[in-house]
Amino acid sequence: MTSNIINLQNTPDPDTVTREEVTFDSDGVRLVGVLFKPKDASEPLPAAVVTGAWTTVKEQMAGTYARELAARGFAALAFDLSGWGQSEGEPRFVEDHARKTADIKAATAFLKGRSDIDADRISGLGVCASSGYMAEAVADDPALQRLALVAPWLHNPEMAEAIYGGHETAQSLIAQGRKAADASEPQIVEAASRTDDTVPMYQAPYYTEPDRGLIDAYDNKFNLAGWVPWLTYDAQASADRLDKPVLMVGSPSIALPAGAAAYEERMTAPLERVWLGEDVVQFDFYDRPDVVTAAADAVAKHFS
Repeated sequence: MTSNIINLQNTPDPDTVTREEVTFDSDGVRLVGVLFKPKDASEPLPAAVVTGAWTTVKEQMAGTYARELAARGFAALAFDLSGWGQSEGEPRFVEDHARKTADIKAATAFLKGRSDIDADRISGLGVCASSGYMAEAVADDPALQRLALVAPWLHNPEMAEAIYGGHETAQSLIAQGRKAADASEPQIVEAASRTDDTVPMYQAPYYTEPDRGLIDAYDNKFNLAGWVPWLTYDAQASADRLDKPVLMVGSPSIALPAGAAAYEERMTAPLERVWLGEDVVQFDFYDRPDVVTAAADAVAKHFS
Protein backbone atom coordinates (compact mmCIF):
# COMPACT_ATOMS: atom_id res chain seq x y z
CA MET A 1 0.00 0.00 0.00
CA THR A 2 1.10 3.55 -0.71
CA SER A 3 -0.33 6.58 1.07
CA ASN A 4 0.08 10.26 0.31
CA ILE A 5 -1.40 13.73 0.51
CA ILE A 6 -1.78 15.42 -2.87
CA ASN A 7 -1.77 19.08 -3.81
CA LEU A 8 -5.00 20.68 -4.94
CA GLN A 9 -4.67 21.83 -8.55
CA ASN A 10 -6.71 23.75 -11.12
CA THR A 11 -9.59 21.92 -12.76
CA PRO A 12 -9.02 21.09 -16.45
CA ASP A 13 -11.00 23.19 -18.90
CA PRO A 14 -14.54 21.70 -19.23
CA ASP A 15 -14.70 23.04 -22.80
CA THR A 16 -12.38 20.21 -23.78
CA VAL A 17 -15.17 17.68 -23.06
CA THR A 18 -18.05 16.42 -25.20
CA ARG A 19 -21.16 14.67 -23.95
CA GLU A 20 -23.32 12.04 -25.64
CA GLU A 21 -26.69 10.90 -24.31
CA VAL A 22 -26.84 7.12 -24.42
CA THR A 23 -29.18 4.28 -23.53
CA PHE A 24 -28.44 0.63 -22.85
CA ASP A 25 -30.10 -2.46 -21.44
CA SER A 26 -29.73 -3.99 -17.99
CA ASP A 27 -31.66 -7.24 -17.68
CA GLY A 28 -34.45 -5.92 -19.86
CA VAL A 29 -34.53 -2.46 -18.26
CA ARG A 30 -33.65 0.61 -20.35
CA LEU A 31 -31.05 2.75 -18.60
CA VAL A 32 -30.21 6.34 -19.54
CA GLY A 33 -26.74 7.80 -19.27
CA VAL A 34 -24.29 10.42 -20.48
CA LEU A 35 -20.95 9.46 -21.97
CA PHE A 36 -18.34 12.18 -21.51
CA LYS A 37 -15.33 12.15 -23.84
CA PRO A 38 -12.33 14.40 -24.45
CA LYS A 39 -12.50 16.46 -27.62
CA ASP A 40 -10.14 15.57 -30.45
CA ALA A 41 -8.63 12.60 -28.58
CA SER A 42 -7.29 9.54 -30.36
CA GLU A 43 -9.62 6.56 -30.19
CA PRO A 44 -10.14 3.96 -28.85
CA LEU A 45 -10.16 5.60 -25.41
CA PRO A 46 -9.58 4.21 -21.94
CA ALA A 47 -12.89 4.33 -20.11
CA ALA A 48 -14.56 4.43 -16.72
CA VAL A 49 -17.98 3.61 -15.32
CA VAL A 50 -18.83 6.19 -12.64
CA THR A 51 -21.51 5.91 -9.93
CA GLY A 52 -22.51 8.20 -7.07
CA ALA A 53 -23.92 8.22 -3.56
CA TRP A 54 -27.13 6.48 -2.52
CA THR A 55 -30.42 7.87 -3.91
CA THR A 56 -28.57 10.10 -6.40
CA VAL A 57 -28.83 10.59 -10.17
CA LYS A 58 -26.30 11.02 -12.95
CA GLU A 59 -26.44 14.83 -12.84
CA GLN A 60 -24.92 14.86 -9.34
CA MET A 61 -21.51 13.52 -8.29
CA ALA A 62 -21.41 10.73 -10.89
CA GLY A 63 -21.67 13.26 -13.71
CA THR A 64 -19.23 15.58 -11.99
CA TYR A 65 -16.52 12.93 -11.80
CA ALA A 66 -17.28 11.55 -15.26
CA ARG A 67 -16.79 15.01 -16.73
CA GLU A 68 -13.57 15.48 -14.79
CA LEU A 69 -12.21 12.16 -16.04
CA ALA A 70 -13.10 13.11 -19.62
CA ALA A 71 -11.13 16.32 -19.19
CA ARG A 72 -8.19 14.10 -18.25
CA GLY A 73 -8.40 11.90 -21.34
CA PHE A 74 -10.98 9.21 -20.53
CA ALA A 75 -14.36 8.26 -21.87
CA ALA A 76 -16.50 8.22 -18.72
CA LEU A 77 -20.07 7.04 -18.32
CA ALA A 78 -22.48 8.39 -15.70
CA PHE A 79 -25.96 6.88 -15.74
CA ASP A 80 -29.19 6.57 -13.81
CA LEU A 81 -29.47 3.16 -12.21
CA SER A 82 -32.59 1.01 -12.46
CA GLY A 83 -35.55 2.73 -10.85
CA TRP A 84 -33.88 6.12 -10.55
CA GLY A 85 -33.79 9.34 -12.56
CA GLN A 86 -34.52 8.95 -16.27
CA SER A 87 -33.95 5.20 -16.28
CA GLU A 88 -36.75 2.68 -16.34
CA GLY A 89 -37.24 0.01 -13.72
CA GLU A 90 -39.73 -0.97 -11.03
CA PRO A 91 -40.04 -0.63 -8.14
CA ARG A 92 -38.77 2.95 -8.10
CA PHE A 93 -36.33 4.47 -5.62
CA VAL A 94 -35.19 1.24 -3.94
CA GLU A 95 -31.58 1.28 -2.74
CA ASP A 96 -30.89 -2.28 -3.87
CA HIS A 97 -27.21 -3.22 -3.98
CA ALA A 98 -27.77 -6.34 -6.10
CA ARG A 99 -29.69 -4.48 -8.78
CA LYS A 100 -27.25 -1.56 -8.83
CA THR A 101 -24.24 -3.88 -9.07
CA ALA A 102 -25.89 -5.65 -12.01
CA ASP A 103 -26.46 -2.26 -13.65
CA ILE A 104 -22.74 -1.45 -13.31
CA LYS A 105 -21.89 -4.69 -15.09
CA ALA A 106 -24.40 -3.84 -17.83
CA ALA A 107 -22.81 -0.39 -18.22
CA THR A 108 -19.42 -2.06 -18.51
CA ALA A 109 -20.68 -4.38 -21.23
CA PHE A 110 -22.15 -1.38 -23.06
CA LEU A 111 -18.79 0.42 -23.04
CA LYS A 112 -16.94 -2.73 -24.04
CA GLY A 113 -19.11 -3.04 -27.14
CA ARG A 114 -18.34 0.45 -28.47
CA SER A 115 -15.71 0.96 -31.16
CA ASP A 116 -14.49 4.21 -29.56
CA ILE A 117 -13.62 2.44 -26.29
CA ASP A 118 -10.49 0.40 -25.51
CA ALA A 119 -12.16 -2.76 -24.21
CA ASP A 120 -8.99 -3.73 -22.34
CA ARG A 121 -8.86 -0.48 -20.36
CA ILE A 122 -12.20 -0.08 -18.60
CA SER A 123 -12.21 0.77 -14.87
CA GLY A 124 -14.78 1.58 -12.21
CA LEU A 125 -15.15 4.61 -9.93
CA GLY A 126 -17.62 4.53 -7.04
CA VAL A 127 -18.39 7.54 -4.84
CA CYS A 128 -19.78 7.12 -1.31
CA ALA A 129 -22.41 4.33 -1.06
CA SER A 130 -21.81 3.05 -4.58
CA SER A 131 -18.24 2.21 -3.55
CA GLY A 132 -19.57 -1.12 -2.31
CA TYR A 133 -21.49 -1.81 -5.51
CA MET A 134 -18.54 -0.80 -7.68
CA ALA A 135 -16.09 -2.88 -5.64
CA GLU A 136 -18.34 -5.91 -6.11
CA ALA A 137 -18.55 -5.32 -9.85
CA VAL A 138 -14.80 -4.89 -10.26
CA ALA A 139 -14.11 -7.96 -8.14
CA ASP A 140 -16.42 -10.15 -10.23
CA ASP A 141 -16.35 -8.69 -13.76
CA PRO A 142 -13.23 -9.54 -15.82
CA ALA A 143 -13.94 -6.55 -18.08
CA LEU A 144 -13.21 -4.07 -15.26
CA GLN A 145 -9.47 -3.64 -14.77
CA ARG A 146 -9.09 -1.19 -11.87
CA LEU A 147 -11.11 0.21 -8.98
CA ALA A 148 -11.22 3.69 -7.49
CA LEU A 149 -13.29 4.63 -4.44
CA VAL A 150 -13.89 8.26 -3.45
CA ALA A 151 -15.14 9.02 0.07
CA PRO A 152 -16.03 5.32 0.38
CA TRP A 153 -19.00 4.19 2.45
CA LEU A 154 -18.46 0.48 3.05
CA HIS A 155 -20.71 -0.86 5.79
CA ASN A 156 -21.71 -4.33 6.87
CA PRO A 157 -24.87 -5.14 8.88
CA GLU A 158 -23.09 -4.68 12.21
CA MET A 159 -21.86 -1.22 11.21
CA ALA A 160 -25.30 -0.34 9.89
CA GLU A 161 -26.87 -1.14 13.26
CA ALA A 162 -24.47 1.23 15.01
CA ILE A 163 -25.01 3.97 12.42
CA TYR A 164 -28.79 3.79 12.59
CA GLY A 165 -29.21 3.79 16.33
CA GLY A 166 -28.60 0.25 17.49
CA HIS A 167 -30.03 -3.21 17.00
CA GLU A 168 -33.64 -2.45 17.89
CA THR A 169 -33.85 0.62 15.66
CA ALA A 170 -32.23 -1.16 12.73
CA GLN A 171 -34.56 -4.13 13.10
CA SER A 172 -37.54 -1.77 13.26
CA LEU A 173 -36.48 -0.17 9.97
CA ILE A 174 -35.99 -3.59 8.38
CA ALA A 175 -39.49 -4.59 9.52
CA GLN A 176 -40.81 -1.34 8.06
CA GLY A 177 -39.04 -2.17 4.82
CA ARG A 178 -40.53 -5.66 4.63
CA LYS A 179 -44.00 -4.25 5.24
CA ALA A 180 -43.45 -1.68 2.52
CA ALA A 181 -42.27 -4.34 0.07
CA ASP A 182 -45.50 -6.30 0.66
CA ALA A 183 -47.77 -3.26 0.41
CA SER A 184 -50.14 -2.88 -2.55
CA GLU A 185 -48.79 0.62 -3.25
CA PRO A 186 -45.17 1.85 -3.10
CA GLN A 187 -44.28 3.42 0.23
CA ILE A 188 -42.19 6.40 -0.89
CA VAL A 189 -40.93 9.27 1.26
CA GLU A 190 -38.54 12.16 0.80
CA ALA A 191 -34.93 11.05 0.92
CA ALA A 192 -33.68 14.31 2.42
CA SER A 193 -35.42 17.14 4.25
CA ARG A 194 -34.59 20.21 6.29
CA THR A 195 -37.83 19.99 8.30
CA ASP A 196 -38.96 16.35 8.53
CA ASP A 197 -36.83 14.45 11.03
CA THR A 198 -38.34 11.08 10.03
CA VAL A 199 -36.68 10.97 6.59
CA PRO A 200 -33.49 8.96 5.92
CA MET A 201 -31.38 12.14 5.63
CA TYR A 202 -32.52 14.89 7.97
CA GLN A 203 -30.82 18.25 7.51
CA ALA A 204 -28.10 16.59 5.47
CA PRO A 205 -25.72 19.00 3.75
CA TYR A 206 -25.59 18.82 -0.05
CA TYR A 207 -28.87 16.88 -0.41
CA THR A 208 -30.98 19.66 1.11
CA GLU A 209 -29.21 22.59 -0.58
CA PRO A 210 -30.66 23.81 -3.91
CA ASP A 211 -27.31 25.23 -5.02
CA ARG A 212 -25.64 21.86 -4.45
CA GLY A 213 -27.41 18.49 -4.57
CA LEU A 214 -31.09 19.50 -4.44
CA ILE A 215 -31.28 20.04 -8.20
CA ASP A 216 -34.32 19.56 -10.42
CA ALA A 217 -32.99 16.26 -11.77
CA TYR A 218 -32.68 14.76 -8.27
CA ASP A 219 -35.69 12.58 -7.40
CA ASN A 220 -35.17 13.10 -3.66
CA LYS A 221 -37.21 9.97 -3.05
CA PHE A 222 -36.67 6.87 -0.96
CA ASN A 223 -38.78 3.72 -1.18
CA LEU A 224 -39.14 2.33 2.34
CA ALA A 225 -38.70 -1.17 0.90
CA GLY A 226 -35.06 -0.17 0.42
CA TRP A 227 -34.36 -0.42 4.14
CA VAL A 228 -34.07 -4.20 3.84
CA PRO A 229 -31.31 -4.45 1.21
CA TRP A 230 -29.56 -1.36 2.56
CA LEU A 231 -29.34 -2.39 6.22
CA THR A 232 -28.55 -6.05 5.51
CA TYR A 233 -25.89 -5.27 2.89
CA ASP A 234 -22.33 -6.44 3.49
CA ALA A 235 -20.13 -4.15 1.40
CA GLN A 236 -17.07 -5.60 3.13
CA ALA A 237 -17.43 -9.07 1.62
CA SER A 238 -16.03 -8.21 -1.82
CA ALA A 239 -12.65 -7.45 -0.24
CA ASP A 240 -12.04 -11.21 -0.08
CA ARG A 241 -12.45 -11.57 -3.88
CA LEU A 242 -10.80 -8.39 -5.07
CA ASP A 243 -7.42 -8.89 -6.74
CA LYS A 244 -7.18 -5.80 -8.97
CA PRO A 245 -5.41 -2.49 -8.20
CA VAL A 246 -7.43 -0.27 -5.87
CA LEU A 247 -7.32 3.45 -5.09
CA MET A 248 -9.07 4.93 -2.05
CA VAL A 249 -9.45 8.70 -1.87
CA GLY A 250 -10.78 10.12 1.36
CA SER A 251 -9.94 12.00 4.53
CA PRO A 252 -10.08 11.43 8.29
CA SER A 253 -13.44 13.23 8.23
CA ILE A 254 -15.39 11.12 5.73
CA ALA A 255 -18.70 9.71 6.94
CA LEU A 256 -17.54 6.15 7.60
CA PRO A 257 -13.75 5.96 8.01
CA ALA A 258 -14.12 2.73 9.99
CA GLY A 259 -15.63 1.03 6.95
CA ALA A 260 -12.76 2.12 4.72
CA ALA A 261 -10.21 0.97 7.32
CA ALA A 262 -11.90 -2.42 7.75
CA TYR A 263 -12.06 -2.98 4.00
CA GLU A 264 -8.41 -2.00 3.63
CA GLU A 265 -7.42 -4.41 6.39
CA ARG A 266 -9.39 -7.25 4.86
CA MET A 267 -8.31 -6.95 1.23
CA THR A 268 -5.07 -8.29 -0.27
CA ALA A 269 -5.27 -6.43 -3.61
CA PRO A 270 -2.69 -3.72 -4.38
CA LEU A 271 -3.85 -0.52 -2.71
CA GLU A 272 -2.99 3.16 -3.04
CA ARG A 273 -4.50 5.40 -0.39
CA VAL A 274 -4.78 9.16 -1.00
CA TRP A 275 -5.99 11.03 2.07
CA LEU A 276 -6.80 14.75 2.17
CA GLY A 277 -6.83 16.91 5.30
CA GLU A 278 -9.19 16.73 8.26
CA ASP A 279 -11.04 19.84 7.05
CA VAL A 280 -12.34 17.89 4.04
CA VAL A 281 -15.66 16.23 4.94
CA GLN A 282 -17.78 13.67 3.10
CA PHE A 283 -19.93 16.14 1.19
CA ASP A 284 -16.89 18.11 0.00
CA PHE A 285 -15.97 15.15 -2.20
CA TYR A 286 -19.28 15.58 -4.04
CA ASP A 287 -18.86 19.11 -5.34
CA ARG A 288 -16.17 21.24 -3.64
CA PRO A 289 -14.07 22.24 -6.64
CA ASP A 290 -10.60 21.88 -5.14
CA VAL A 291 -11.46 18.54 -3.52
CA VAL A 292 -13.09 17.14 -6.66
CA THR A 293 -10.03 18.23 -8.64
CA ALA A 294 -7.67 16.51 -6.23
CA ALA A 295 -9.72 13.33 -6.23
CA ALA A 296 -10.10 13.30 -10.01
CA ASP A 297 -6.37 13.83 -10.45
CA ALA A 298 -5.66 10.82 -8.27
CA VAL A 299 -8.26 8.65 -10.01
CA ALA A 300 -6.99 9.56 -13.49
CA LYS A 301 -3.45 8.75 -12.46
CA HIS A 302 -4.58 5.40 -11.04
CA PHE A 303 -6.58 4.49 -14.12
CA SER A 304 -3.64 5.42 -16.35
